[in-house]
Amino acid sequence: MTRRIVVAGVVSLYMSVGVEFPVKYASTSSPRWIATGVSGAAGHIARVLKKLGDDVRLCTVVGRDLPGLGITAELRRQGLVGPGIVEGAESSVGVALVSPDGRRMGFPYLTPVNTVSYPMDLLEASAHDADLLVLTNAKFVRDLVGPASLLGIPIAVDVHLISDLDGEYNRPWLEAATVVFCSDERLPDPPEVWVRRLFDRYPRCRLAGVGLGSRGALLATREGTLVRVEAMAPRGVVNTTGAGDALFATFLHFWSETGDPIRSLRLAVVHAGWKLGAFTSLTTSLTPEELSVLDASHLPNTVVGRWDR
Repeated sequence: MTRRIVVAGVVSLYMSVGVEFPVKYASTSSPRWIATGVSGAAGHIARVLKKLGDDVRLCTVVGRDLPGLGITAELRRQGLVGPGIVEGAESSVGVALVSPDGRRMGFPYLTPVNTVSYPMDLLEASAHDADLLVLTNAKFVRDLVGPASLLGIPIAVDVHLISDLDGEYNRPWLEAATVVFCSDERLPDPPEVWVRRLFDRYPRCRLAGVGLGSRGALLATREGTLVRVEAMAPRGVVNTTGAGDALFATFLHFWSETGDPIRSLRLAVVHAGWKLGAFTSLTTSLTPEELSVLDASHLPNTVVGRWDR
């Protein structure tokens, strides 16, 4: 059965540029490569879910400017244009500098959309009959989280580079979410300790995922299960931009479809690892059938244990 999923957050026009770090000043310099595409956390998550077969309802802000024309054209091509898209004066744009080993330094310019007041009634209309709300931690989504938590629909969030469970900014999402993902990059504790603290602090959270970069990913359930899946990159690593979004979105698709967190995390790691081999991983995704074939041929090491012992 097709799952109905609302995705709220930023969609940006992004340029990825292949460079050598450290970047030294020069009046002009030829990059190793340049690739342009439509991304932003909500844009990438929506594209992955759509390719996997979900009914995706995108709630975002797109400007009336030149980048906005490109964003709208691409969203229309992907079948993601709908009543949840609000017109603004300007669009969000960004640049990612990418090293030869795939590491990236992102420069998201979110100011044009940060001040937009997104209508709650529009989000509520998009959420009609929805199975899941993916509320990214974009600034204009923050005021929607509290009212959305009263709709009775599970909420998922990726809080990305979080370092403080009591931080003021991310608190509304952490208080409302059933599924919480993040990166381990700035965690003050080992991931196993972090998920325990997360469950203790926020009773609504049932599933906690942590992206571990080159070490794969970890997932904990409130019931005590701890899953680790080792990283894989069947096409090599070209650009790590958007890897966390791919991990998060793919997990949500399979978990909402099957309720199996172990298989869902494994498929998410496989999909994210495959996307690392593209110059613009944001613009290419696998279908469920393609992902199943890849999973069978590149089965990553998966370890299941407990975090509550």
